[in-house]
Amino acid sequence: MKALELSGLGWKQRDIAVALGVSESAVSRWLTAAQRNGPRALQSHPVSGRPNKLTEEQLERIPDFLWHGAESYGFRGDVWTCARVVGVLHEEFGVVYSKSQVSRLLKQLGWTPQVPIARALQRDEAVIERWRVQTWPGLLEKAHRERRTLVFVDESGFYLLPGRVKTYAPRGHTPIVDECRTRDHLSVMGGITPDGRIYSLTRSDPLTGLESVAFLAHLLRQTGSRLLVIWDGSKIHRRAEVISFVAEQAHTAVWLESLPGYAPDLNPTEGLWHHLKNVELANLTCLDLEQLLMEVHLALGRVRLRPTLVHSFFQDAGLSL
Repeated sequence: MKALELSGLGWKQRDIAVALGVSESAVSRWLTAAQRNGPRALQSHPVSGRPNKLTEEQLERIPDFLWHGAESYGFRGDVWTCARVVGVLHEEFGVVYSKSQVSRLLKQLGWTPQVPIARALQRDEAVIERWRVQTWPGLLEKAHRERRTLVFVDESGFYLLPGRVKTYAPRGHTPIVDECRTRDHLSVMGGITPDGRIYSLTRSDPLTGLESVAFLAHLLRQTGSRLLVIWDGSKIHRRAEVISFVAEQAHTAVWLESLPGYAPDLNPTEGLWHHLKNVELANLTCLDLEQLLMEVHLALGRVRLRPTLVHSFFQDAGLSL
């Protein structure tokens, strides 16, 4: 349209091409089209391709079909592949797509290939959701009413074997992370609070009930207040020495609350472990446990300076603050 305007002002085609940064042949085609069919011939026209095999309503129904799982369509194993989705579309709508077309269709619908999260068959989803919706707000209110420090506690292991994560490298040159082939590791007990505080206890040997007692005593000293401790049903949390220690505390200084079984995703401390291993210590090789201990403590120190990051661990666990 600009070329047509300049032509009307008496510009030569060569000057129009230079001004618009296009070729003279392009300007010639545009002006010829306008002379034959008028200025409207220069307007863009959508290219009419092959009509969609599925209507908008049918496209909206596809995610609902897939949410029911592959096994509901007779496949062995709850795995969706493009080939399987091809069969589902033919069964439900009588249309035939290629695997490449299905791949583009799934991407359009927001479905991407992902590695599933493993969960125990013994999980009771109703109990877990009830704990998240009903029990958790009650525990928050109890901690506030009784002036207790609420702490989520969990344990994890940090190995000399580095936690490998993706990193950029030149194409064709896979990066190499040197590692010491050993299973030596540190055992860490950690606790986080809704206001972003982090506590930890580290040992080079497996944790026992004695470490649970030591950590509870550590929390009492550090917080200077009564505790409401939330943790899982691990054996080291149910040892006789733990029960005895809690009973000996004056004015019920320690209140213990157990999470539902097989529900590690309810504990925001899991988010702390994931961040430490896959962000703070990613691809980091330590030569011995002493260096690993130092790196873990430094990483914990960095996270302690970011209370909003700790809040995100609670959000990931579905726990409203």
